[in-house]
Amino acid sequence: MSLLELDGVKVHFPVKKGVLFDRTVGHVYAVDGVSLRVEAGRTYGLVGESGCGKTTLGRAVLRLVDVTDGEVVFDGTDLAKLPEEEMRKFRRRLQMVFQDPLGSLNPRQNIESILTEGMLAHGIGATQEERREKIKAILQRVGLPTNALSRYPHEFSGGQRQRIGIARALVLEPDVIICDEPVSALDVSIQAQVINLLEELQEQLGLTYLVIAHDLAVVRHISDVIGVMYLGSLVEEAPSDALYAAPKHPYTKALMSAVPVPDPEVEDRRERILLHGDLPSPANPPAGCRFHTRCPWAQPRCAESRPELADTGDGHKVACHFTAEIEAGTLPLTRATGGEAVMGTGTGTGAGTSASGEPSPEPADSDDSAESAEPVEKTA
Repeated sequence: MSLLELDGVKVHFPVKKGVLFDRTVGHVYAVDGVSLRVEAGRTYGLVGESGCGKTTLGRAVLRLVDVTDGEVVFDGTDLAKLPEEEMRKFRRRLQMVFQDPLGSLNPRQNIESILTEGMLAHGIGATQEERREKIKAILQRVGLPTNALSRYPHEFSGGQRQRIGIARALVLEPDVIICDEPVSALDVSIQAQVINLLEELQEQLGLTYLVIAHDLAVVRHISDVIGVMYLGSLVEEAPSDALYAAPKHPYTKALMSAVPVPDPEVEDRRERILLHGDLPSPANPPAGCRFHTRCPWAQPRCAESRPELADTGDGHKVACHFTAEIEAGTLPLTRATGGEAVMGTGTGTGAGTSASGEPSPEPADSDDSAESAEPVEKTA
């Protein structure tokens, strides 16, 4: 049995309207039926473009946002149905490293106070001296000096602040750590140090990670299994090496084609898949397959029924009606994928339009950070 299991998790935010009395006029379908498994001692990477619901899903696991439907089973207990007081006890075993290391640390508290706060809330350590010694050991483990205890967050660099965020999670001795874009705000050299630190801690402490990121190179380096999200749902899931060697969903193919290759000759020769239009609004998602309004291989069936995430038999799970046909090359393109996609010409609908010819909805505000490697190229 997996340590953490999500089954059909949905997070819908109501859209209110009114002057004197608010009334619900719709919902934002931030997460819409996600199921995944995270094995103990392993790392599950979650990727996707801005607005796909990655961060919301991570917060839903910790019940930082309410789960509309579905199950979040941690070590045999459904967290989605726990009363708040019981959920507080489980939060010691489920911790989060936030994206912005400075924004997640209280600027009015020194480091000792920040790290002690969680220990006091969960009754860790009989005395202040015992808690201080534990904190010093954790700081040493994450590569920070013990004299950091009396200093404040603004006195540290970005990489050091992220190490403090990791230390804050570790002092509670968790089983699972959810890392929400843990290195996106850091310099490249510091990113490598933090990623290596996370891997070392996993080996030493047997930690389980759910890593939310947009940097595909980082996800590949640290993850055992990778799930690709699009508009609130998983479209593909596979072991890390298998996904990068042979992506099967059209959206994953487009994501992978956007990753730069350091060899200029290979970079010039390889095929780039450019998608039409923008991400549809999660408040008004397309019927059927969520990706069919931008998919280069979209067929009439795609607009009629939503595909399930199905195992293809080789470790891959793909949510696509025509996976086999696309792999075999027997399904014709219905939209251009090269330069014609940028110009809005070629096969299929033009850029910025849906399959029906209507303008694509404006992208909704995202709870994730801006992506550094978007597969989408927008028309002027």
